[in-house]
Amino acid sequence: QVQLVESGGGLVQAGGTLSLSCAASGRAFSNWNMGWFRQAPGKEREFVAGIRWSGRSTSGNSVQGRFTISRDNAKNTVYLQMNLLKPEDTAVYYCAANCGTPVSGSLCEYWGQGTQVTVSS
Repeated sequence: QVQLVESGGGLVQAGGTLSLSCAASGRAFSNWNMGWFRQAPGKEREFVAGIRWSGRSTSGNSVQGRFTISRDNAKNTVYLQMNLLKPEDTAVYYCAANCGTPVSGSLCEYWGQGTQVTVSS
């Protein structure tokens, strides 16, 4: 059973920074495409950023230039560094593992429980 455990969410003022982490169980982590998605109340789930097993990364249009995804295969962990946060970034952020290509397609096999990020104006 694969488990994804997100951490690092919280409340921050606009313009601030937060860093999310997602620790994954399972030996296949280094072979997986990983992704971060978010869902705000009343809105559909949105692709935030993805990183392939090769290390190649992509991000959604609304976060380009502000958010950076990275991974540490030795720690089975994927990160999301969020800078210049805006109130519209407020959402529950989900980590996803073993995603298809492109990661933005949301065809991921495993999902975390989510962590709340709230950005105040």
